[in-house]
Amino acid sequence: MYVRIIPRLDIKGPNLVKGIHLEGLRVLGKPEHFARYYYETGADELLYVDAVASLYGRNSLLNIIQKTSKEIFVPLTVGGGLRSVDDIRTVLRSGADKVSINTAAIHRPELIREAAKTFGSSTIVVSIEAIRRPDGFYECYTDYGREKSGMDALHWALRAAELGAGELLVTSIDREGTGKGFDLELTRRIAESVPIPVIASGGAGNIEHIRDVITHGSADAVSVASILHYNYAKNEKYSDADFSEEGNIEFLRQKRTIPSEIQGASVSEIKEDLVKHGISCRT
Repeated sequence: MYVRIIPRLDIKGPNLVKGIHLEGLRVLGKPEHFARYYYETGADELLYVDAVASLYGRNSLLNIIQKTSKEIFVPLTVGGGLRSVDDIRTVLRSGADKVSINTAAIHRPELIREAAKTFGSSTIVVSIEAIRRPDGFYECYTDYGREKSGMDALHWALRAAELGAGELLVTSIDREGTGKGFDLELTRRIAESVPIPVIASGGAGNIEHIRDVITHGSADAVSVASILHYNYAKNEKYSDADFSEEGNIEFLRQKRTIPSEIQGASVSEIKEDLVKHGISCRT
């Protein structure tokens, strides 16, 4: 089976953003530029997440998805603010191939069963955002990592699979954006306990980290953000873009230096390295 490399694009308003622990979001550029580059360099899928959907109670990516689906021909997964079967239907009709649900699924687990029955399990990705507590308990968080749920991530993973989820997107909030590597224990424990694919997310700082989460974390796919985004954004000119009123744009104003803990790479470079180390992926 091929391992999939899935760029993750977190969106706030019209912009691609990136934070640490899902906080302190900084603007890196326009998502359409990044998406096209990732498509051209071999991305297997693209994951779009509305970073502020929980604040407004709705997903605001429809225009972006409609445009992207006409120009980029890899599967698109969309997450953030999807709270009902009707919300999911709207996003799929806009051009998404799959949806990622978290908050609404935790609040009402039957949504997973209803969505899987309506659209097929392969369309439903359940997102698990977790923080490890001192006692080793992994707690699920909702609302883009803002709210505790009190729910055990491992138990929730099993239940989500039983309810009909087709895949799990497992994000370590502790590691997200840090470049320190994935939480291998979290990923492995979930991947080895469920009968469905697990996408690892949160923590990649270099290509070795991606290899590690595949070989030692048993991940079926890897969602990557920082090492791709910073690698691309450092040279993008954005001659046609206006960022005058777009929040935290310090990265764009300054020299666009990649954070020291991040070793930038392209999708094609990641895949070349994986193949070199005996890991099957589409090149």
